[in-house]
Amino acid sequence: MSRRILGIDPGLQTTGFGVIETDGPRLRYLASGTIRTKEAAQGDLPNRLRLIFEGVREVVARYEPTDASVEIVFVNVNPQSTLLLGQARGAAIAGLLSFTTSPQVSEYTALQMKKAVVGHGHAAKAQIRHMVMRLLELPREPHNDAADALGLAICHAHAGHAMAQMARMTDLSRRTHAQIKGGRVY
Repeated sequence: MSRRILGIDPGLQTTGFGVIETDGPRLRYLASGTIRTKEAAQGDLPNRLRLIFEGVREVVARYEPTDASVEIVFVNVNPQSTLLLGQARGAAIAGLLSFTTSPQVSEYTALQMKKAVVGHGHAAKAQIRHMVMRLLELPREPHNDAADALGLAICHAHAGHAMAQMARMTDLSRRTHAQIKGGRVY
């Protein structure tokens, strides 16, 4: 069964996107690029978030993905930067989910994406760009933000395929509740 996957690498100034199609283990490149918010003033956070939201909506409307993968925000040394990045990520996810037939959204850390694409979690940007180019048979390396977004789509293609196989073999279900006791979930 063919799936169309949109990867989103959120950022307040530049949000990367990448769209691939997958049929089992086969990957095919469709599009990639960036959503830039530089037209809004530096301190105009609401307008920057609006540009991200509208940009993601435009990509979803154009390519009609069945699945989407978004990078999970990690905590920076600067808490203000983490909060701003989280808001950009929220605007991107809201853009994904603003359709009546929204794509199924999954989330991955940068470490998970790097392991899926390069094979180890401490890969440099240049390694990610090169492996994305090779895996998708691109004529040249994409820019950093687009390469990360394509890497997230590739990560979901691999993880989603494995999860679908596991779901066919076992009864997978989300927990509806959990108790935390002494730092452990029961």
